[in-house]
Amino acid sequence: MAEPLDDYIDAVAGALGLPIEDAWKPSVRANLAVTLKMAKMVDEFSLPDEIEPASIYAA
Repeated sequence: MAEPLDDYIDAVAGALGLPIEDAWKPSVRANLAVTLKMAKMVDEFSLPDEIEPASIYAA
């Protein structure tokens, strides 16, 4: 049975012309799953409308 992200991986790889070997798919799927989880966290983080970006970034 195919994993839910396999069709997406195949479609995007085809659109970008990237060959993805079957042996690479579990790693690509795992990376994509983590990326989607992080994107969901960012998307769900609520910010007030009046928030401004920082003018200076420091580490």
